[in-house]
Amino acid sequence: MKRALRIVVLALAALFVLVFTADYLSVRFGIPNHRAQFDYFDVRHFYAVKLKNRKTSYMYDKPQSMECVNALFPHYGDTPCWYMKRHTVIQVNLDSGPFGPWIDTP
Repeated sequence: MKRALRIVVLALAALFVLVFTADYLSVRFGIPNHRAQFDYFDVRHFYAVKLKNRKTSYMYDKPQSMECVNALFPHYGDTPCWYMKRHTVIQVNLDSGPFGPWIDTP
């Protein structure tokens, strides 16, 4: 049983390495047919700031053009385009710190 489990785990690891390498090479060399490696999407950021009175303030930013990579996995520090298409709004949670009379703030 342990041997079979070990073979399955090694096979899955080898398959992941093979798929990731093929994905990287397709981005690096533009395979197939010199396709575009990168694309751009407009992404809107908004900030959710937790205030000390236990309310949340929302601040919206202008849409920004962000670069994505046409691949299955992230490469070169860019998000894959298939993920970026589905997540065009990014929420950034900011906390103003702990609240309450027992917390001494400088």
